[in-house]
Amino acid sequence: MNAMKSFYNLQVTIALTNPKSPSNVGSVMRAAGNYNVDQVLYTGKRYQQAAKHVGQKHNTDTKNILNKIPLSPVNDFIDVKAQLETISPATKIICVDLVEGATPLPYFEHPEQALYIFGPEDGTISQAVVDSADEVVYVPTHGCMNLAASVNVLLYDRLAKSLINNNQSQSDDTLIRKSRDTNNKVKVKV
Repeated sequence: MNAMKSFYNLQVTIALTNPKSPSNVGSVMRAAGNYNVDQVLYTGKRYQQAAKHVGQKHNTDTKNILNKIPLSPVNDFIDVKAQLETISPATKIICVDLVEGATPLPYFEHPEQALYIFGPEDGTISQAVVDSADEVVYVPTHGCMNLAASVNVLLYDRLAKSLINNNQSQSDDTLIRKSRDTNNKVKVKV
């Protein structure tokens, strides 16, 4: 249980570059709740504009994570650690995008404290932000994934590697009990 507890005490921030879709941001928020992210940041005006026009019509944050995890606008991600006191100086900046020369996610070792910057649905992270990052990684695919899907895959990879690195027992059902719906009481037949 201590290994799991230490994972959940780590600081993780998700940063979205000018996201355009309220449904995608809602799905990112749900992922943030599922994987214990501390905060979600975003740049640009497209999300706010779209949210004004769409409202709750396409809300995918069915767990109301916005009430638990802050979603905050920032001007840009250049020197973001200096802009926000919520980000520790020890936090590593990790860009996640299909960028030439990036490290494939399966070979990436996640830092304890990380700010993961994702590119927009219809573009990429700026060269200046990539140049200021501590690491750049990509999710190996045969095509470009949806923003929220990319966030889910990265956060799953972080959790999976943490469980392995902390020698989490395969038979420890603590995470299952904590994560599943209250209507799910199914067990594997022994």
